[in-house]
Amino acid sequence: MPEFTRRNWLSMAAMTGLAMTNQTDVGARTPDSRLDSSSRGAGPDTHYSCNVLKFGADRSGRRDATAAIQKALDATHRGGGGMVHIPAGRYVIAGSLHIPPCTTLEGVFRGPTSHIGLGKASRNTAKAAGSVLLATGGRGNQEAVPLISLSENSAVLGLCIFHPHQAPDATPVAYPWAISMKGNNCTVENVELLNSWCGIQAVQAHRHLIRNVTGQPLKTGIFVDEVYDIGRIENVHFNPWWSASSPVLEFIYRHGESFVFGRSDWQYVLNTFSFGYHAGYRFIEGKTGSCNGNFLGIGADASWHACVVEQSQGPGILITNGEFVSFNYMKLPGPIEPVQVVVKPGNQGPVRLVNCSFWGPCSQIAQMESHSTIGFGDCTFCQWDPMFAAIKATAGNVCVTGCEFRQSSPQIELGTHVRQAVITGNMAAASWQIRNGIKKRAKIGLNSAL
Repeated sequence: MPEFTRRNWLSMAAMTGLAMTNQTDVGARTPDSRLDSSSRGAGPDTHYSCNVLKFGADRSGRRDATAAIQKALDATHRGGGGMVHIPAGRYVIAGSLHIPPCTTLEGVFRGPTSHIGLGKASRNTAKAAGSVLLATGGRGNQEAVPLISLSENSAVLGLCIFHPHQAPDATPVAYPWAISMKGNNCTVENVELLNSWCGIQAVQAHRHLIRNVTGQPLKTGIFVDEVYDIGRIENVHFNPWWSASSPVLEFIYRHGESFVFGRSDWQYVLNTFSFGYHAGYRFIEGKTGSCNGNFLGIGADASWHACVVEQSQGPGILITNGEFVSFNYMKLPGPIEPVQVVVKPGNQGPVRLVNCSFWGPCSQIAQMESHSTIGFGDCTFCQWDPMFAAIKATAGNVCVTGCEFRQSSPQIELGTHVRQAVITGNMAAASWQIRNGIKKRAKIGLNSAL
């Protein structure tokens, strides 16, 4: 099977564009007659939009609205595409919704939101404002059909997704993915995943856009795989807005992952944050490969691992202006405290962190276990266990330049299987303690200490 790359994907896209030259122009609108009779007059402009209430959707939260909303989506698609509006209210979705191509499902939110306290004391949804989908189907089965499935050029905007039967004071129960993106140019924007088991999966969703998303996903926040052309994730923040009970927080800390990346070519991630997850950012070997990408202004607080790299592409993982905190805030029993950055033995690509800040109290800042390269430039290391070196490498290449070690403890340990190292231009709070197991293969100099 030939390897897909962004270049051959662009070639395929160009061929697709030629094949579509005889199609209707993008953005062209069709007469009202192409919408079914029930949708006429259903919105401010029937050429472009309709209202789910006109199709019989119940917004009281008492009757299933799945069929009515799907009917509105299908009618809009048959009419040439457009907006399907969900007014403020609570809509039970006992089944699943499919967003057809060139169709948008839109609620009332125009910016990210968070429902502080919703569901903590009870399953009452009376406090929920805006357009809220009450997801009840698929309980106990993560592999069931996702709540919402997007197709090419479709979007979900301005909604809150809430699972009313997920108990806020018990160990979470599995549900299907809240949103599944598949196809070119899918968009999820201004959406709250209040207590989804798994939030958003973008698989074969080339040029996806995920922006202004908040909530408290319980198992996985966002998962990306099989993406061959520049996906974007911006302004996504996961915090314990729904429940801060011990069973929920402990489950997330032991098992939760905020952002997971399999195969993704040129992934862009900007201004993302998570609190209290086992892994803030995890990079894995996906079905067709691994990730390369640019990660700017990202953060993870109260994590066991802020960043875990199991596999990455040759161009590597580039992280800039990150802020990371790893510590055992749940005080779970165990002999080893958390480690901020872990690069696993099988990883092939470089991992470079620039102008990042790390604080704890963690066991170590970084463990480098692969034969690739790890680099820290202009980073600040605040707190780690004085029994260990802040950065420990057992293999590969290590580059540490222009960094500040703000604790009087061992800074760097180079195992005998490290190939080479450059440690220059750094500052330390006290005398340097570098355990150099590779002797002359390490270039160490121009480092300052108090």
